[in-house]
Amino acid sequence: MSKISLIALLLFLFSAPLIAQNTVEWNENYKLQLSDFQSKGTLIGNTQINSIHTASGLDFSLQMSNIEFMFTKNFNSKVSSTFKRDAASIIATDTLTAKHLLDFAQYAFDLSELYARKLRQDLYINKGTFSDISFLQPLYDVIQKKYIEEHDIASNKSNLGQNEKIIKELDVDVLKRIQELSDFCKSCKPPKKIK
Repeated sequence: MSKISLIALLLFLFSAPLIAQNTVEWNENYKLQLSDFQSKGTLIGNTQINSIHTASGLDFSLQMSNIEFMFTKNFNSKVSSTFKRDAASIIATDTLTAKHLLDFAQYAFDLSELYARKLRQDLYINKGTFSDISFLQPLYDVIQKKYIEEHDIASNKSNLGQNEKIIKELDVDVLKRIQELSDFCKSCKPPKKIK
């Protein structure tokens, strides 16, 4: 192994944990904390505005040959719900407002997992044996549109989480719907279709 290859390998090994620490994958046992909002724009106090960038969403990564793609049915592991710490920000007039914004961010993160599961389910149901990759984009586009619509409705309805009762009700509903799609968690294997 050349010195350049060895240096490149060492740089990768030391930087990989740092990159991984920036991204949080959805997990039912992990709850977001204010410390997860690591954008330089985060500010609590000394401001007259309240704002949030939740930095959660769906990721779809597909790296396989055309042959592998044709014979793959379960894409659960390829769809992720993630939260990016360095892109997430909260601007709040005080700590109570920041806590409500955090509640909204948790709702948004849970909502992204719900729509990740819906996408996994759609991929599983709609993927034929000899489908080509072009069938993916329309499914993703529909799911993304519905996710954004539900996110926006909740944002308005709960006033970005400032209405504590409503944001709790919305999140409980989302968590219930996530459980209804338990076969489509990232590490799950969907049941075989009955013919």
